[in-house]
Amino acid sequence: MKKIVFVVSTPYTAKAFLENHFEKLSQFYEIHLVANLNEKELSNYSHPKLASVQHIQIERKITIVNDVKALWKTTKYFKKNQFDLVICFTPKAGLIGITASWLAGIKNRIHFFTGQVWHTKKGLFKVFLKLLDKIVVAFSTKIIVDGKPQQDYLIANKIITQHNSITLGKGTISGIDVTKFSPKLDIRLQQREGLGYLEADFVFLFLGRLNKDKGILDLVKAFGKLQDKYNDVKLLLVGPDEEEIESKVKELGYSLDSIRFYGNTNEPETIFQVADVFCLPSHREAFGLSIIEGSACGLPIICSDTYGLNDSIVNEVTGIRHITHDSESIFKAMETLYSNEDKRTSFGKNGRIYVLENFSKEAITSLWVTYFQSILNK
Repeated sequence: MKKIVFVVSTPYTAKAFLENHFEKLSQFYEIHLVANLNEKELSNYSHPKLASVQHIQIERKITIVNDVKALWKTTKYFKKNQFDLVICFTPKAGLIGITASWLAGIKNRIHFFTGQVWHTKKGLFKVFLKLLDKIVVAFSTKIIVDGKPQQDYLIANKIITQHNSITLGKGTISGIDVTKFSPKLDIRLQQREGLGYLEADFVFLFLGRLNKDKGILDLVKAFGKLQDKYNDVKLLLVGPDEEEIESKVKELGYSLDSIRFYGNTNEPETIFQVADVFCLPSHREAFGLSIIEGSACGLPIICSDTYGLNDSIVNEVTGIRHITHDSESIFKAMETLYSNEDKRTSFGKNGRIYVLENFSKEAITSLWVTYFQSILNK
């Protein structure tokens, strides 16, 4: 069997996005994984369909000495195994994995773009980060992008071209399990009771990494204004607090009586059931996976108009777009959905239909298998 190796900087990427691909692709190919298994999230990651899991310390932050070591070890590993295809995810794993595969003489080298760190940066650092992306593209034989809007953005910024890049379907790395992510009234009642919410409470949910780039402080500011008008609204923030956001919210003087910091969860499909509206006010995003998960659970969406979210939502059909960085625009969208039950119901139903038609994991993985076969079965 021909051999494919996936390269990620953290095993969490494999756990969250790649397992269904491992399952299906292993029917045709020998599948291997390179990951930094020192990562705290999944220190001993394995999967029954993987032929091997190789630890290489690929760190997400720029650390010159460690990065050179990782490049040398990855190149050595690739030369030893001579894979038929290498596919890399995230900026650092892409830079090291693609460069190593080029040095090792691997014929098929694919990088998967899932977002641009440089989108919100300025000055020379932004120029430097864009240059790194251009190096990855130069050493790749093909680029996959997890959404057409992001592909267009990268083309406009002269990172990729229409010729050397592709989007599979309407995007996402993996699609979602539309049975797992679906409306479940019994779980909603159970979870709301467990969190101390009344059925009459109106809950806005954010799920993701808590940091400034996700627009969390914009969302909190908008919610604070909403709370001044309506006393039954709640804001539930779910995910790892990467930048001491909770402390910053307290410093800004917002009451935490109606703003709950939940922490991380391994069951997003459960926490979605608690909410009445899902919010993603991100300043930059490659593709809104959490949006399609929320839509699959029948939730109306509020999200920013940043380029990467264009295909995750159909504006005024599955949710409302707001102006990026604009808390007043977020407030207006929150108030609109709070006060209009018919619109909430319509958006929720339309959203689930949209996900079923475009983002099921079976459909996305089928596109992957077909694409890989077109490369490897020549």
